[in-house]
Amino acid sequence: MERPQRRLSAILAADVAGYSRLMGADESGTLARFNAIRAELLDPKIAQFEGRVVGSAGDSLLVEFASAVDAVQCAVEAQERLSAWNSDLPDDRRMAFRMGINLGDVIAQSDTIHGDGVNVASRLERLGESGTVVVSRSIHDQVKGKLPYSFTDLGEHTVKNITEPVRAFRVEPGDRPVVAPVVQAEDLPLPSKPSVAVLPFVNMSGDPEQEFFCDGITEDIITELSRNRGLFVIARNSSFVFKGPTADIGEVGRKLGVRYVLEGSVRKAGKRIRVTAQLVEAAAGNHVWAERYDRDLEDIFAVQDEITQRVVVALPARIEADRLRAARRKPTESMDAYDHVLHARQDYVLYTPEALARARRLLLRAIELDPDYAAAHASLSQVYWGEHWIGTSSDPEVWRERMFAHAETSLRLDDADARSHLQLGFVDLYRNRYQEARVEMEKALRLNPNEPEIPYCVAFHEMFEGRGEAAVDWVNRSMRMDPLGHYGYVLGMAHYVARDYDRAISALRTVRSGMITARAWLSACHARLDDPARARAFAREFDASMKASLEGAGCRVPKSWLAYFAERWPFRQEQDMNHLLDALRSAGLS
Repeated sequence: MERPQRRLSAILAADVAGYSRLMGADESGTLARFNAIRAELLDPKIAQFEGRVVGSAGDSLLVEFASAVDAVQCAVEAQERLSAWNSDLPDDRRMAFRMGINLGDVIAQSDTIHGDGVNVASRLERLGESGTVVVSRSIHDQVKGKLPYSFTDLGEHTVKNITEPVRAFRVEPGDRPVVAPVVQAEDLPLPSKPSVAVLPFVNMSGDPEQEFFCDGITEDIITELSRNRGLFVIARNSSFVFKGPTADIGEVGRKLGVRYVLEGSVRKAGKRIRVTAQLVEAAAGNHVWAERYDRDLEDIFAVQDEITQRVVVALPARIEADRLRAARRKPTESMDAYDHVLHARQDYVLYTPEALARARRLLLRAIELDPDYAAAHASLSQVYWGEHWIGTSSDPEVWRERMFAHAETSLRLDDADARSHLQLGFVDLYRNRYQEARVEMEKALRLNPNEPEIPYCVAFHEMFEGRGEAAVDWVNRSMRMDPLGHYGYVLGMAHYVARDYDRAISALRTVRSGMITARAWLSACHARLDDPARARAFAREFDASMKASLEGAGCRVPKSWLAYFAERWPFRQEQDMNHLLDALRSAGLS
């Protein structure tokens, strides 16, 4: 028998984000654009770096390289060319790729390759956002210092069909400061309340496009459980770090500091849905409760509510489920509207001009389908605020009014929804209604004491009132509920307001590179510490990155960055505003 041919290769896996949606909207046009991108852009770039296409099915590509450096440089330059290619196209025709690269031992067979090294590359690609390149630790160690790129540590991930966790890094092209690695949470003590983390339900449908549907179900179950004041519920961001069918329940319990873990799966086929769920005692691995639900798709809200109630009943102390029922949000009657809201949630967290515009269009369509859908109005208010804040609104004053109007509409439609109260409180800050904002935030906290976004927003309120130390305390509350979340930005601002500049710098240096305004706050911190060289360096970095971001989105660059910040940070006292603006001015930002 012929011995298999093995070799060490750098493997690039790539696919088109949202390809099924693009094909559904315009099959022939999408196929033509994909073929044009292959012929005019990708294939020449792969040939330039001596890569070999060893697999291409549908929208996916598998490419083998002899050099890790060549693989990473090819991917980065291809993404840059793809960005330029898409810039002249409307959003619904843009074709953005996700790319993952791994260095591993492969088995060569005919014109293709096999092995775990290939599988890891494919899993890495799915960890990235559209337009990004994600690499394994082995690739990172090979190319570090050999290319003019920095890397953001995305931590370890348990991925499907791979025994050991995979350490992932996002490639950050260009001359950017290296972002501090993601801090790995230490084992946390158990809270005094019964505590639970809900892991992302696994998509068993065989269709990657249904991933958002499974994530939406998980998020809604977290929200429903969080309404019970007798429970300590881990936030979505930290739970989703353990996404994957092979998560170690014991490790989840230790890292998130919970006694119980809820896991499950969703299989969607036509108009039917099957949801399985099981509650596990993390330390011992004991199954407390398990159930399977086979329902018509229209019954999905009933399934979510039933799972939630069963979990509450299964937890020690038999916490009363009627409090949960009393605060239950009003579900929409339109499954299409629900789908649009789930898609919009995924776009919003990307927080780019293009993603926010997509989210706005999706939410407007959801409201057309169901005008009384409170969650859609609350989310739309949030999107209008995001577009106004980063400066991509076509008419700032109109965007502000719409932000206010949809927040108020959301609350009128569902006064028992914590998110509606929170969003109205948040926008009240931006019309200088400080007392009204605090009232709404406290109502949200009473309705949903386990939602980390609520103390996060209260922290903003305390900052704008000039109470920096109190703001730090509220951020710490969010961080305990969401121990693996990203709170460095608001924590850094809170420390700055408290005049603790060293701690502010430590927090701000953990912020992901996409949050450009963190560099302005770093500039202010160094100015306050009488370090003019670093202050000017971060000011220049903010200026260049922010201009590039706004110009890339076709938006006007403000004449004055100081006026830009003054408009967007509603400090109640002039002295607190000047505390920031004077530092930025001394750093050369004007």
